[in-house]
Amino acid sequence: MRLLPRLSLASQRRLTGAMQVLLVGIVAYGFLAGEQKAVSNGVIALLVTLVPAALERRYDLPLDPWLALWITTAVFLHTVGSAGFYARVEWWDHMTHALSASLVAAVGYTTLRAIDLHSDGIRIPSRFAFVFIVLIVLAFGVLWELFEFGLDIVATETGIDMPLAQHGLGDTVLDLMYNTAGAVLVGLFGQAHLAGVAELVRDRIFGSATE
Repeated sequence: MRLLPRLSLASQRRLTGAMQVLLVGIVAYGFLAGEQKAVSNGVIALLVTLVPAALERRYDLPLDPWLALWITTAVFLHTVGSAGFYARVEWWDHMTHALSASLVAAVGYTTLRAIDLHSDGIRIPSRFAFVFIVLIVLAFGVLWELFEFGLDIVATETGIDMPLAQHGLGDTVLDLMYNTAGAVLVGLFGQAHLAGVAELVRDRIFGSATE
């Protein structure tokens, strides 16, 4: 059962374009204000927003407009947070963690489902897929927190302002909790919205192996 209404490609491109313009503005603000995090996060986010179009050109893999918008929104909201909203809005970090985790879960589910469809010798029950999605997000979340911890060490030793940082054990636990929430949502509702993407991945990437 689909939970989201249909989104036209034209509407998705307009919304994505608007966020890209705002990201350029954040990068410009970062340069003018000397905010290194705004610059680095803004540039990375702009590159990520180009991924859906790159996948379409490179692999002839047109993404569902909602999925393309999902990717863009996740990096856009994180960049807005790094430009000041993380410090001013208490729940902003929780929202971006849940949204980013849902993207990781979507990639994990799509890959798993594509492998399932590719091979007749592999059958992955839906219950196992749910557990797999949650576990892959939890593992990724732990690695991400360790990565942030490493950046904190580098920042302390060098004095360089890093684009990411930890804010104590309590913040880390909350991050993992919201990561889990994002994974659970994809595990419960992702099949309806991602099944078609998995079939496309199977056909475009694994298809040659079956011919």
